[in-house]
Amino acid sequence: MPVAKRELARIERRLITTLTDACETAKEEIEGFTWLTHTADLNALAETLKVIWVFETLAERKLAQVNAKARIVELTTIALNEADIYLNLSDRNVRFDSEEECQRTHGGNWGNRLAQ
Repeated sequence: MPVAKRELARIERRLITTLTDACETAKEEIEGFTWLTHTADLNALAETLKVIWVFETLAERKLAQVNAKARIVELTTIALNEADIYLNLSDRNVRFDSEEECQRTHGGNWGNRLAQ
């Protein structure tokens, strides 16, 4: 049975709140990290959720993928669990990106970049 619009809105609000907490923690702990966002079809969350962790530069993104990936996955898992979303996260769900790459390939237009 489809989830009611009101419940989907509650899920989205909880997700935004918990991901915001993860973002603030990461800003204090992970060098070069600037912000995060997510995309998802809430009716098919397990199949479509992507949490995108954004770094200032490509070099900082690459360094974080080596040195902080486990922490980023942990922060993402905590945020999802606190939002009552339980998924086995993979590279499909947790993505890394940078302002530098968006500027170079999409002229800084994050809307276009995330729509791909």
